[in-house]
Amino acid sequence: MKHIIILGDGMADWPVESLGNKTLLQYANIPYMDKLAKMGRCGMLKTVQDGFHPGSEVANSSILGYDQNEVYEGRGPLEAASIGVDLAPDDMAIRCNIITLEDGNIVTHNGGNLQTEDGAVLIDYLNEHLANDRVRFYCGVQYRHLLVIKGGNKHVVCQPPHDHPGEPWRPLLVTAQADAPKDNEMTAQETADLLNDLILRSQELLAKHPYNVEKAKRGERQANSIWPWAGGYRPHMVPLTETFPQIKRGAVITAVDLIRGIGTLAGLRVIDVPGATGLADTNYEGKAQAAIEALQTDDFVYVHVEASDEAGHDGDLELKLKTIEYLDSRIVKPIYEAVKNENVAIAVLPDHPTPVAHRTHTNEPIPFLIYAPGMEADKVETFDEVACKQGSYGQLEKDGFIKALMSVE
Repeated sequence: MKHIIILGDGMADWPVESLGNKTLLQYANIPYMDKLAKMGRCGMLKTVQDGFHPGSEVANSSILGYDQNEVYEGRGPLEAASIGVDLAPDDMAIRCNIITLEDGNIVTHNGGNLQTEDGAVLIDYLNEHLANDRVRFYCGVQYRHLLVIKGGNKHVVCQPPHDHPGEPWRPLLVTAQADAPKDNEMTAQETADLLNDLILRSQELLAKHPYNVEKAKRGERQANSIWPWAGGYRPHMVPLTETFPQIKRGAVITAVDLIRGIGTLAGLRVIDVPGATGLADTNYEGKAQAAIEALQTDDFVYVHVEASDEAGHDGDLELKLKTIEYLDSRIVKPIYEAVKNENVAIAVLPDHPTPVAHRTHTNEPIPFLIYAPGMEADKVETFDEVACKQGSYGQLEKDGFIKALMSVE
């Protein structure tokens, strides 16, 4: 039996009054997810272990069975693995968004939907003026970039920008953790001071860059500040092929550096899909076809679609509904139709909720479904946060989901 996970990032949500107090999964037209839920077995999954922030790095690696107490090092090192930055033992890698500030507030975490080609120009510009033997920026995808500090101390408190839309940015600057250990060359306070200095200097520089000057002339959102968060050292993750003998070869399909990094460290090959953007305009059909082709050669495929999460962060109800329906009709449907007569187990789930009313991640358990030909179905009729609570898997946590999936034979 081969296994595929289809993940709609941030797809889960809260009941919405304008939708008759239904969640988006309850309201959306998702006939194929509902079909698989009805033919398969469902449950709920706690993807955020106690004591951890509900970030996608925590949730996605938890879905793959990794204990956060053993592997968690923040997003930075995972994204370093994705873009091929080989971290030295004394390197601290930290996620570095390029964001939009206006009138002293964080307006958006994504630099006004900054695109990769423009982000690359801005990263080169920042390196030209700010990089040295200790500090270097690396270009990622769209607004998601990487900052590496040699000798940096990971014990600093950074605020994820997507958690604070519309809030003043100055109170959110980096601070040192209380009683932080000195487990690298720099202290936590020295690292916090350096990061804050880079934030302030980046604002001065980016305001002068022609890209933002032209944006300002057109009255558009500017990509006018870096915002570092989620730093850590090089993590140690055991490849899935060593944990599950069923997986001799696996693949990950995503537009997001973070997920590429998790996949790389989990021993999966990364499949690049032209036109995969991480937004609602992503190449759904290309991702579906890449997954179908991968299942011809691989035992395990992880298909990650970011679009619902981004719509949730933007508070865009209509767009998030569309992204959920797109996942159903343009990812789940073609994959199911292609493999329905083969020995392939299909799982569908979000990683965490990103409620449109809240505009950031929450840590509630999420619904999941697992379907394989010939499996005994439970009594769940639809795929959503309410129905799946009645599923036969109950509520799982830690490596419970991946073990349940891999046990389907």
